[in-house]
Amino acid sequence: MTKLSPFAAKKNKRDKNRVTIGKVGAPHGIHGEMRIIPLTDFVERFETMKEVMVGSEMLHIESCKYHKQYVLMKFQEYPVREAAMSLTGKLLTVDRSEAAPLQEGEYYTFDIIGLTVYDMDGKELGKVENVLRTGSNDVYQTRRTDGGELLIPALKAVVKEIDVPGGRMVVDMPEEISDAH
Repeated sequence: MTKLSPFAAKKNKRDKNRVTIGKVGAPHGIHGEMRIIPLTDFVERFETMKEVMVGSEMLHIESCKYHKQYVLMKFQEYPVREAAMSLTGKLLTVDRSEAAPLQEGEYYTFDIIGLTVYDMDGKELGKVENVLRTGSNDVYQTRRTDGGELLIPALKAVVKEIDVPGGRMVVDMPEEISDAH
């Protein structure tokens, strides 16, 4: 089971030890508050944060509140709307050690993406490119070694092993699915 939204699946390219939790949207009001688009399933995390990396800059959070689907944040370093507008489009990241804890058998989306997928006989099937959220269970969208696509349901009956440090996933796919192109 993955615990972060698909948006959070993209690791910060500059630093693999950082996890994306949001994106700065448009300004809100005239006092320097910015709309933050949450890219995490753990939206409550914003309430207790004192600082966050925005782009390549560590910023101190002056205020934080929720408004509709956004988190409104004001940063000490950007006290007025005009200055804060320069943050629009930048990603909010935290150190990987600050990622929300998971239960055993749960994985972050960004850890699943990039895993090499093997069948039960050790044959390489492809690499996970995306995690689709279907409501009932996640689906691992995989680019096959022949260039085709393989959709792997994130079910214990199908996914037999996930080894994040080893970069591999072992699946037992029904023949009609694994042979389809």
